[in-house]
Amino acid sequence: MSAPATAEDTKTVSYRGYQVTVPASWPVVDLAANPAACVRLDQPAVYLGRSTAQANCPAHLVGRSSGLILEPLTTTQSSSDGLLRRAVADAGVLATAYYAPGAEAAANDVLATGRVVTKTPSARVAEQTAVAPTIVATGNYAGNGFDTCAAPSQAAMDAWRPTYQGVGIYISGGLRACAQPNLTSSWVAANASKGWQFLLIDVGLQAPCTTYNSRMSSVASTALVQGRNAAINAVAAAQALGFAQRSAIYSDIEAYTSTAACKAAVLSYLSGWTQELNSRGYLGGAYVGAASGAADLASAYMSTAYTRPDNIWFAHWGSTPVGTTRFIPSTYWSNHQRVHQFAGDVSETNGGVTMSIDRNYLNLTAPPPPVSSFTVSGGVAAATLRWTKPANTTLGQIMVRAASGSTPPPLPTSGTPIYNGVASMFTHTGLANSASYAYRVWVKDSKGKIGPGVDVRLVGSKATIGASAASIMYTGAVTLSTAVTRLDGAKLAGVPVVLYSKAKNASKWSTVGSFTSDANGVAKTSQKPTVSTYYMWGYNGATGVLGTRSAAPLVQVHPAMSAYLTPAAITLGGSTLLYGYLNPAHAGTTAYLQRRSGTSWVAVTTGKLTTNGKYAFSIKPTARGTYTYRVVWLADADHQGTQTASKVLTVS
Repeated sequence: MSAPATAEDTKTVSYRGYQVTVPASWPVVDLAANPAACVRLDQPAVYLGRSTAQANCPAHLVGRSSGLILEPLTTTQSSSDGLLRRAVADAGVLATAYYAPGAEAAANDVLATGRVVTKTPSARVAEQTAVAPTIVATGNYAGNGFDTCAAPSQAAMDAWRPTYQGVGIYISGGLRACAQPNLTSSWVAANASKGWQFLLIDVGLQAPCTTYNSRMSSVASTALVQGRNAAINAVAAAQALGFAQRSAIYSDIEAYTSTAACKAAVLSYLSGWTQELNSRGYLGGAYVGAASGAADLASAYMSTAYTRPDNIWFAHWGSTPVGTTRFIPSTYWSNHQRVHQFAGDVSETNGGVTMSIDRNYLNLTAPPPPVSSFTVSGGVAAATLRWTKPANTTLGQIMVRAASGSTPPPLPTSGTPIYNGVASMFTHTGLANSASYAYRVWVKDSKGKIGPGVDVRLVGSKATIGASAASIMYTGAVTLSTAVTRLDGAKLAGVPVVLYSKAKNASKWSTVGSFTSDANGVAKTSQKPTVSTYYMWGYNGATGVLGTRSAAPLVQVHPAMSAYLTPAAITLGGSTLLYGYLNPAHAGTTAYLQRRSGTSWVAVTTGKLTTNGKYAFSIKPTARGTYTYRVVWLADADHQGTQTASKVLTVS
């Protein structure tokens, strides 16, 4: 629709003191005078008021035009796909502009013409209360059901029991063609308590080879994304009505004349639709014409290029036996996964209430419930997963998959398989240091149906290590510190951290001690290693947190080596003694006497250390001058090499 341009082609509609300008061609339907009128969103009109009587709607409508609904403002309602809402508190009016795809701006222009001429404040406006999704659609049911364009009134639902037990309801989609004044979470809860089973329908983008004004892309990759997006909106709509995980939602794909490109687009759209629903714990269903969508889906049933819907709802009127069609092999969707629409647009009366409906036969079972109490306890390079299996389920297997990072695998075919079995716990080993993992677990029952996934995340941790010195003298001290943090940025305050050590020539680590981190996740200690030693800090993990190990730097220990030159001045022909001690003694090892020559040191002689680590060199120069000496001890497996201070000898 386009915004009004002149007075000649527009008119003003008034409702409860609120006026709005609309195209002159739009008929005005007063629901107070005609409560059975069908509020059809596929036709331009202005609807005044609200009726919860049984609407006289066709059984099945698909499409969207532009128009306006003005009704009493009793609850807050947000805009949704194809519905632009404005709450006019001063008049107590809720104005809803419905519009065709791409016409949101024009719908907004119409609402912008609205003005309050007489204040009629609404009664207290109730906030829409969130409901806890608890109802599974559909549960285990084999029997008759019907669908009709607008959710029936409660009186009609009551009148039609027990002839029917299943009902199809249109919960979402930009081409949903009937208003749904009855379709609320309380309506769903009331009818669920009376034994009704529900078929949830989303009417969104149609095949690109149709004439609908809202079609999916003919580019398969784009159609897949469009299917995912439609599923996200459909789940939100389902949850707002109280439908929980394990529910199936059907994408309404009307009949089309198939071509290779059109088929690829439809299959891709339904692949994205099913993948996204499955990732959110719902089943992906498809409502299709038997000769078009059903045939195309059946032809790709075994293909790995597409994700086939979990359930199929096919329209094949007049085919027998009910539940079958020549377009779908009997072995496909054979695990209680079928709905057959076998008659359409028929008028039927039950309990004195007449409705135009499509007739269906349902043969469906719900997937199993998920596990409960799914937890993960982190260790070092390992994590233990525990869960409680659902009661009253004939178990096929528990399937656990993992992914690095914080996002769990969305589907049972993604991520890395970790466990398949029937136990209630499993230890995942070989985990990387300072890494995070996300897990999802599914229940597969003995019939092969897979329930919703349940997630748990294992946050990685990191430990630093700092040493006050890389090399210390024997009997000296080194301060070792660490800061332990989670990879999500949180400090690990007040947790036990362990210092480990390993001598340079050893093969096994030993525990030095356990320390408690402070409020900043920091711990430190002073150590006096007697030999060169590797140190490493460790945090051993906790519930939901993977343990870690720091780097392992080497702190070198070098012996203390003294040197005495006596006397420090001699006459030519005399001698002096350069002696000292190595601590620890290293008896029997070699000490090297060196003399400086220019900028280099040259070897003079060697000697063995005594039992108390003493060395002694007699020096007798052959020429007058000044000489500089030092004694060097080379490193062994335990200690760093060392040398004495330089000693200067004067020969006169």
